[in-house]
Amino acid sequence: MDSKLLKLALILGLMSAIGPFAIDMYLPALPDVAAEFDAPVAYAQWTLMAFFVAFGVSQLFYGPASDMFGRKPPIYFGLAVFSLASIGCALAPSIEVLIALRFIQGIGAAAVMSIPRAIIRDLYTGAKATRLMSTIMLVISVSPMLAPLVGSTLIVPFGWRSVFVAVMVATAVSLALALFALPETRQRADRSPFEGRAMLRNFGTLLRDPSFMGLTFIGGLGMSAFFTFLASSSFIYMEFYGLTPTQFSLAFAINALGFFSASQFAANLTARLGAERLIRLSTFGYSLVSLALLGLFAVGAGSLPLLVGLLVLSNVFMGFIMPSSMVLALENHGPIAGAAASLGGTMQMLLGALAMVVSSLLFNGTPIPMLSVIGVCAFGALVLAIVTVRSPSVQPAE
Repeated sequence: MDSKLLKLALILGLMSAIGPFAIDMYLPALPDVAAEFDAPVAYAQWTLMAFFVAFGVSQLFYGPASDMFGRKPPIYFGLAVFSLASIGCALAPSIEVLIALRFIQGIGAAAVMSIPRAIIRDLYTGAKATRLMSTIMLVISVSPMLAPLVGSTLIVPFGWRSVFVAVMVATAVSLALALFALPETRQRADRSPFEGRAMLRNFGTLLRDPSFMGLTFIGGLGMSAFFTFLASSSFIYMEFYGLTPTQFSLAFAINALGFFSASQFAANLTARLGAERLIRLSTFGYSLVSLALLGLFAVGAGSLPLLVGLLVLSNVFMGFIMPSSMVLALENHGPIAGAAASLGGTMQMLLGALAMVVSSLLFNGTPIPMLSVIGVCAFGALVLAIVTVRSPSVQPAE
């Protein structure tokens, strides 16, 4: 990878990691939050769900705004909102206030998730874009692998509120990167004035595109499975299996390692196999492993090592699916890349939030509800890949 591509990947990756960082550092605190406020487990899970709902819906506005005003101004706005909400979360007097502030925090975090996708499309397409997306995911991987460990290190001596102080520091770093290191990739001549009808027309074009919709929901179902794991993992690992916060953080990091390690090979496999073929093969493997894991636990053959091991394997397949589907969904929509990135991100996040709602309602303290939702998501992704992902747009390497 050339130095220009690597520099951009580091900048966008560190910025994009802010949202996951605010989620993953917080995971070991969920049982403590429920205990401090004497709230049901579902309420603690809703502090995650509220973040994801806002995170998803807000992308509808950031994408078109970045098409109109350039990529950087909406990023500044989002980081400012995120910072103020983080301060509020650290001072929240009740679970209800915390849920509301996490919603506002999600509004800010959406800027640094949707806009980097549009920046990638401004500069690259095809295998090169997939390579950049994969490298960004490698940078983001610091969050799920290290953030829970950092969170548990802070929570034990200082309490769960200290997590949001650490998030503030990370936000300051992201803001500095946006101000001084990130180039503006949407030049004035390319910017479009705000037109409500034009925005709706662009969304209509995307919603009528079977390829865009299929690829978006394939990625969205993969994301939904991961969000389900986020919402339930701390309670399953720490309360069902009796792990300490630090042990949970290490188990969580191992699970995340499979996804982000595999994502680094996605660009090479895209060039060799073609993006469509890679997605079809990966959704088959993902579905097979996820359903096998559910079946083993359903017949009473489950264990903690089996859970961690097979989740790692299923995440390997997800690591092939996510960057390939994200890039391919935007491939034919360069002129409205911001709108496409925001609409795709919104639908994926709302689907993830729905999966979290379902898993929280079904949650009974055992892994079965979580694995059931993950299995349904994996099988749904396979069906969509069979139905919507057909003709290769990337020729396999000779």
